[in-house]
Amino acid sequence: MSELLLLLLAGGVGPVLLAEALLARYEVLAYTAGWRAPTTELPEGMPHALGAAADRPPDAYLVYLDGIGKRRFRDSRDGGRLVKTLIAGAPELRVLGQVLPYSPLADPLADRPVWAWLRRHVGLLLFLHNVMQIFVAADRRYRPLYNRAVGTQIATQLRLAGYRPGSGIPVVLLSYSGGAQVATGAVDELHAQLRSPLLLITLGGFHNGANDLTHARHLHLLTSAEDRIERVGTWIFPQRWRLFRRSGWNRARRAGRVTVHRLDPATHVGPRSYISPEAQLPDGRSHLDRTADTVISLIRAERSATAATEDEQHQGPRQGRHPGRTDRPDG
Repeated sequence: MSELLLLLLAGGVGPVLLAEALLARYEVLAYTAGWRAPTTELPEGMPHALGAAADRPPDAYLVYLDGIGKRRFRDSRDGGRLVKTLIAGAPELRVLGQVLPYSPLADPLADRPVWAWLRRHVGLLLFLHNVMQIFVAADRRYRPLYNRAVGTQIATQLRLAGYRPGSGIPVVLLSYSGGAQVATGAVDELHAQLRSPLLLITLGGFHNGANDLTHARHLHLLTSAEDRIERVGTWIFPQRWRLFRRSGWNRARRAGRVTVHRLDPATHVGPRSYISPEAQLPDGRSHLDRTADTVISLIRAERSATAATEDEQHQGPRQGRHPGRTDRPDG
């Protein structure tokens, strides 16, 4: 262990955490005050979307909001594997992975000189930075500002990827871990700016349950009994408790817009995580393949249900169960 790390552990962790907390708040305040404009340009050669070609409308736009390892426009290693698997399995989707959930200014952490140095010497601080951003996004004092900032970032990237507001093409927010806090917070801003049908899929979602989900068509919660981190989120945030009936999360549950899907025995991180290509299931699939298959099936079912609803609006109501909905509501 380096002398620098020992020094931080001995007497510097407290000040570092304080500095992280202040920096996390600075970004959202700088955005709100207009001191700095969010970044919209991507690195040279990086497309605004992958998957379905831009010369025809895709079946849906999927925005992947990575976990706390996200510190540049490109996805983390595991997040990149998931995106590639989704594109291979569902070429009809146009996929965006460049959104920075933990930066209201869309400023890549890895590109900042001081953080590049820290990444080489004390990489843990990069994760602490993004963890702090999650709690800022959950703080009731900053939550509306953070939601507006990152919601606008997502809307901007969708437009640059070819999305036309009011087109009726679904937008899917697929979030992993802390990305769920950002996904649930972006709903209102995306509805206001794009008027798009919104489908949320959380994978091991860590969020406080305070955000209003009224404008989301549905939220699919992919979880596992072995996911301790996701479970901690249900304990530490009172808005996730059933006692707080008026929270955005509990209102959505009572309205039947939250469905739980079990991906046991996956863990949150590690060699048996949801997106592990090595961990095998009894049917021969990897955890990564099962997760991708589940996400794709949910999107296609929602797309089929939306198309059927549009047909009913043109042809009149028909009797029968709402097609495409094969999941069960979270009781």
